[in-house]
Amino acid sequence: MNMYFSYKYKTLKVSLSAALLLSQAGLSAAPVDIRPITARDTGSRLAPGWQQGAFMEIFVRGYADSNGDGIGDLRGLISKLDYLKELGVKGLWLMPITASSDHDHGYATTDFRALEPDYGGMADLDELLKQAHRRGIGVIMDYVVNHSSKSHPLFELAASSPGNTYRDWFVWQGPAPNPAIEGWDIWGKNPWTSTANGAYFGTFGPHMPDFNLKHPAVREYHRSSLRFWLNRGLDGFRLDAVPHLIENDAVRWNDQPESRALTNELRRLITAYKRRHVVCEATANPTVYAAPDVCGSAFAFGHEQRIIKAAQGDGEAIKAVADYFNTAPLTMATMLSNHDIFAGERVWDQLQGDLARYKLAAATYLLQPGTPFIYYGEEIGMAGVKGLAGDEPLRTPMSWTSDLSGFSASGKAFRPLSPNATSQNAKAQAADPDSILNFYKVMLKLRNGLPAIARGDYRAARAEGQTLSFQRVLGRQHCLVAINYAAETQRLGVEQLPERTRLLAAHPPGAAALLSNGQGRAQIALPAQSLAVYCR
Repeated sequence: MNMYFSYKYKTLKVSLSAALLLSQAGLSAAPVDIRPITARDTGSRLAPGWQQGAFMEIFVRGYADSNGDGIGDLRGLISKLDYLKELGVKGLWLMPITASSDHDHGYATTDFRALEPDYGGMADLDELLKQAHRRGIGVIMDYVVNHSSKSHPLFELAASSPGNTYRDWFVWQGPAPNPAIEGWDIWGKNPWTSTANGAYFGTFGPHMPDFNLKHPAVREYHRSSLRFWLNRGLDGFRLDAVPHLIENDAVRWNDQPESRALTNELRRLITAYKRRHVVCEATANPTVYAAPDVCGSAFAFGHEQRIIKAAQGDGEAIKAVADYFNTAPLTMATMLSNHDIFAGERVWDQLQGDLARYKLAAATYLLQPGTPFIYYGEEIGMAGVKGLAGDEPLRTPMSWTSDLSGFSASGKAFRPLSPNATSQNAKAQAADPDSILNFYKVMLKLRNGLPAIARGDYRAARAEGQTLSFQRVLGRQHCLVAINYAAETQRLGVEQLPERTRLLAAHPPGAAALLSNGQGRAQIALPAQSLAVYCR
């Protein structure tokens, strides 16, 4: 094993108490709170199974500004909880709200037990949890295990000298390895950064150094930090970048067995609290991380691209969408896009504003298995802002109205408003019965009202031309979902239905019932770019 992963506390064992770990490591005078924290589960006010409803992914900075400084905050989010309840979401995923050095995307954490000051204080978080729980909505937040900010006080100390107490909390070696000799290459870059006191490792760049997660005290610090938030009543976490927790060498740096084991350890800690939820970002082997003995749920990266192509009528993509949950765990977290540009542009931009195809893409993932994660603004058709760098086009103020007054009473904002806000804003969409927003409400009402859709088995999935059908079954409830992505009426055959059974139309309203024959078969005629849902 390479020397940069060694540490001088080899005699410490994970079985030691947290206090003993920290005291033996000489960490009693840390510049940030690293005290051991024990579990204090006060229970949950949420209904059993709340985690199987749809989530809204929220960039707090971009959601709603309560104090006129042009930056979204927790109080602004609280003011929008009734909107979220009416939409039908059951959970919120907050992108990082912990203190960070960038004060924007938030993944460069400077204090794992403090809030970003722009977003408010602990009393605001407590009020958010209280008000969300009253509405039956759970709240999870991003937690970054893999790395800290370069400005984290402990890393600044670690970088000050090779003999510093916190040196081994991060990944160091003497001179930086030569990539041409050792082969280090992560996404086309050398992950090592040279300093006057040695070289440190950063999977995501020099501004975010990796923790040494083989160090027992570092692991205990993260366990206690998770408990810090859970003890306040937080409903769980989205664990960031879990395949990168532990790197062994230039070849074995991604998705190591040790990373999976540590992910499982953190999942067990979180779910030991009543009705808590964990979802993992695992771009490497997401279906493996969704296994019950790893994370339990992970984002279905790649599936979102197939759904978008299916909505555009691509026959191969439709078949891939049909097949996905034949093998993938039903606990996958699904989406159409998110805050990272590698997962695609905003849905509006990918589909060039085609409302019919937009609705079909939404119906596909909201009615398939998995836990859907709606990216804020997706439900109203927000477009990205062109000309901004990196992920910024995806992380702009929510279009509550046609101008910035809906986001902030001051009319100010940290970033430009979406270019299609005139038509695609929450106020205008709410008044239009055929809007994307009202379509999302209908789909979530189906999901919330039909247990088979929310958590049933996945059966008889079939792609036929430009049509998709699948069945969801839970107990005696048996539902059929049929979608026509084509620009003309299509007839499709359905098999494996309950024999000689009358299935009532759950969508569209007023449609005739579907009757199966003695072999459990039926024929359906679907109008162009439409869907139908039938249930027994």
